[in-house]
Formats: sequence, structure tokens, C-alpha cells
Amino acid sequence: MKRIYLFAAMCFAAMSSFAQAPWLYYDEADGEKGADLKTALYNIIADHEKRSYSDLWTDFKSTDMRPDGKVWDMYSNTTNFIFGKENGGNQDTGSGGNAEGQYYNREHSFPNSWFGGDKNHAAYTDLFHLYPTDKYVNNKRGNSPFGETANPSWTSNNAFSKIGPCSVSGFSGTVFEPADEYKGDFARTYFYMATAYENEFASWADITADGGAMMSGNKYPSYKTWVINMLLSWSELDPVSEKEINRNNAVYNIQKNRNPFIDFPGLEEYIWGSCKDVAFSADNYVTPDQIVGLAAPIEEVNATVIYDLSGRRVFTTTPGLYIVNGRKVYMK
Repeated sequence: MKRIYLFAAMCFAAMSSFAQAPWLYYDEADGEKGADLKTALYNIIADHEKRSYSDLWTDFKSTDMRPDGKVWDMYSNTTNFIFGKENGGNQDTGSGGNAEGQYYNREHSFPNSWFGGDKNHAAYTDLFHLYPTDKYVNNKRGNSPFGETANPSWTSNNAFSKIGPCSVSGFSGTVFEPADEYKGDFARTYFYMATAYENEFASWADITADGGAMMSGNKYPSYKTWVINMLLSWSELDPVSEKEINRNNAVYNIQKNRNPFIDFPGLEEYIWGSCKDVAFSADNYVTPDQIVGLAAPIEEVNATVIYDLSGRRVFTTTPGLYIVNGRKVYMK
């Protein structure tokens, strides 16, 4: 039985503000699959302009401003932080923060202790995993792994964020569960970290117990099975949003690299999931979440309207890109 993967033009339209065409930026990854695709992407995105820790306060104004001009906080849904320290600003000053809603700080969503806490390390100020968050909730999380908890021991306002024993099969330790509306954001953040720091990621698993709970201690798959399954689920349930697209472009303007898991929705399936045997193509990217199963071989289904990309009518079972009923599809 054949399956087709529908081409999603929306992922390119969403990147209209990206100065360099995405298929050119990711050209070196074309044709790669699975672990090899991850390595190819590492070679593209690993090199980026390093920020200073103090730069982040200003950077957040470009990357994490809500439409109303306030700080976009993904750990609390009751904060209305004003950027900066002057004129009523809520930027963390180093003291205080004994309740939710007082200050925002610089959260390493992938805790910096997991890669040694080295302030000279490129990951220490990598905006793709740094977010402004409520200081009190951030401190409550500490260095706990991300996860899901059915029996939280603590919750933020409106039970937006939770802390408690992990309810995901494969781990039972304490985890921090973000809100459903941002789980995909954090999943794509973690996919980025395993890719952008592939050359050293394997060694990080032994640095802390919290990090070791998530990381597998190897180059690929990088995370433990329970983590991969959970992150894939999070990414599917909370797909790429306009917020993420805008943030991706803003970070690119600052540090000159991108998060491919935002540029190509569902890309994680090509590396860790259901599409590991499908070659990646930036120019003709096909989203795995739009797979359609056919009840008969494709040549038996509307065969007279199947064309190759040059417009010639074809009758074929060869895997590749075709135009079926006016849409680009990948025939597996």
C-alpha cells in the first residue's frame, strides 16, 4: 500500500520575513535521513554569534514581547511584566521574588547545570533555549526535568505550571510540567539543543542526575526513549505557532542561526519518529502530520492526474515527489 505526504506551503509562507530562502539555508541537509539528517543540521546551525549574559535583557525585547508590549512569560499566565528595571519595570535585580508576579528573570529552559554551568559556553546565552519567565516559578522548577505529573505537589497560579512525580512511563522522579499551550515550544527547544550541540551532547548526561534523567549519553538518539516519546507527543499536540515563527526570525536576526524544528513543522519525525526513512528536502518539504493512507496502489487512484514535477503525466510506483490532484505529494 502506498502512502502520500502532502506538501505544506504554509511553512514557507510563514517564513516570509526570513531574508534567506529556507531551502538555501538548509541546502546541505537535502537527501539526509534520521541520525544523518540530525548531523547535517548540526553542521548548519551550530555556529552562531555568542551573546553576553547581560545582552539577553535587551534581546528579550525583540524575541519575547507580547502584542501588548509586556513580557511573554511561558511559566505563568497571570504575569504582566514590564521590560527593564526603570519606570516600574519588573526585570530581576537579584533580590526579592518570594511570590509569583514580582519579577522576571533569564530562564535556561535546558538548565545550564546540565552542560556544566560554564558561563563561557555558547549554550549559556543561546536564545533558542533562554526565555524570560516568572522568577518565583523558575526557582520552584530549579533544575528539574520537563515531564508530566498527574499528582502535582505544587502548581503556579491557575495550575498553569506544575511540579510533581513524573507520570510518563519510563521515569518516576520529580518533573516540571509546562502548560499545554507551550509544550510544543519546549519540545522544539529540546530538539534544537540535541542538534545544535550534537558534538558534545553525549557527555552532558553524566554531569547531573536531573539532566541524566532525560539524556541518553550518546550522539543519537540523544534523549532517553520516554523523553523522545513525550517530546514527539508534545510537538504534535502543540504545533508550531505564530509566536514561535516570529521568535525564530528574531533570534536569527540576533545570533544568525535558526531552529529548523520551527522552520519545518514535524521535522522531528524525520529524525526520531515515523519518517526516519524519508529523505529530507528543504525545497520540497513534506509535513509528516498530513500523511494520508490509500486503500489501493497510487497508480489505481486517479492515475490520470498524477504528474511529475515537470508536468508530465506518469504511471509509477517509484518513491518521490509528484503532483496529485494539483497538490505536491511524496509517494513512499
